[in-house]
Order: sequence, then C-alpha cells, then structure tokens
Amino acid sequence: MTSGGYDPDKDPQNPGGYPPPQGGYPPPGNYPPPPQGNYPPPPSFGNSPMPTQLSVGTAIGYAWKKFTQNPLVWIGIVLIAAIIQGVLNFVLRSDSFFVSLIFSVIVGVVALLIQAALVRGALHEVDGIKPAFGSFFQFNNVFAIVVAGILVGIATGIGYILLVIPGLVITFFTWWTFQFVIDRGDEPIPAIKASAQAIASNGGTIFVLALALFGLNIVGVIPVGLGLLVTIPITIIAGTYAYRVTVRGRVA
Repeated sequence: MTSGGYDPDKDPQNPGGYPPPQGGYPPPGNYPPPPQGNYPPPPSFGNSPMPTQLSVGTAIGYAWKKFTQNPLVWIGIVLIAAIIQGVLNFVLRSDSFFVSLIFSVIVGVVALLIQAALVRGALHEVDGIKPAFGSFFQFNNVFAIVVAGILVGIATGIGYILLVIPGLVITFFTWWTFQFVIDRGDEPIPAIKASAQAIASNGGTIFVLALALFGLNIVGVIPVGLGLLVTIPITIIAGTYAYRVTVRGRVA
C-alpha cells in the first residue's frame, strides 16, 4: 500500500497496479465529452464546386448556358466589333506604303483590344458576373495586352511561313495568353510561357476542344456569317472556362 491509503492492486480501473499519473488528470474512462458546436462548412470555389477535370462537352455546354443567359450583350459586342473592324479597314487605306503600314498597325492594335475585350467579358462570365457592354473594357494593362498580342502575332506569322504547321502549333499553345495577362496581370512573355505550360498539361483534351470550337465556327460561317454572332461568344467563353479549370481557378 502506498502513502495516503491508496492501494493500486485493489483499483478495478488499474488492474496492472501502476501508480496514478501526477497532475490531477481524470481516471481512465472518465474523460469529458468533446465540445459541441456548429463548425463552418468547407470552402468552395465561387457559387459551385470547382471542376476537377476538363471535359469538352461540359465546356461547350457551360458556354452555351452563359451565352443564352446574356445573348443580346454578347451578340451586340461581337456585332459592334465587326462594324469597327470593317469601317477601319475601309477608311484607313492609302496608296503610300508607309501610310498603309501605319494604318495596318492601327487596325491591328484595335483588333487586339477587341479580342482582349471579349476575353474580359468571358472572365466575367466564369466569375459569375453577367457582363454589360462597359464590363468588356474593364482592363488597365493595355500596353501588356498589345505587346503580348504583337509577340504572339510575330511568332505565329513566322510559324505559318514555315509550312503552316508550326504556325498552328504556336496558335494553339498561345491560346490563353490574353487570359493570363488580363486575369492574372502577367507580363507578355511570362503570359505566353504560362499559356504554353497550362495547355501542355492537358494537351489532348484541350486540342479536342479547340477542334470542336473550330468546327463550330465553320458552321457559324455558313448562314452568311450570321452564325458567328453566336459561335464566337461560345468559343471565347468555352476557351476561358477551360483556362480556369486547367489552372484551378474559380468557376461560377
């Protein structure tokens, strides 16, 4: 028997006869219940769970759904873009080589900004925001957009000169350059590299998506080109959705 009258051999909860622990801990089997409470739910991405794998059908279906929820704005912005390009091509013409070169640069820069505006609108869509006309021009890094577009254009042009196929490859791997510039604020060269790396990470599925969207736009050309008012927005939204899923961003 130990001092204080405690006999460990007669303790039914201590059959081994070990001395009790020091520090005032409760005897074995008499621990208090765990605290109760309402714990917060696990975090989610946007308004819906983040897709874990890119699907061609899901990307096109997602784009169609977003387009049909905001068709007038998307058709309007594509129509306005087409009119601006047509007017500039008609007005900015000259017999002088140098003047024509300057006009070509102006038309090219406007085309890049129009493309950036469409990407900005698609990014709003995947963020769960229905874009208005002004929302398409909510980007500040105009210089980076123009430089990135010029670099991609030069590389693509050289690629097409080299028997076309290199140009197609460059076009494919630089597909998301504007997404990285506008969405993440990347500088031109890092954005081009990031686009190539992201697309290479799931090249097979993204290539099939690109082919499907290319075929969709061919169909859009058939009815006097009017179908492009629908297929161009679907292409931009589906491509941006694929970008977000691939880089594990937020999709709403």
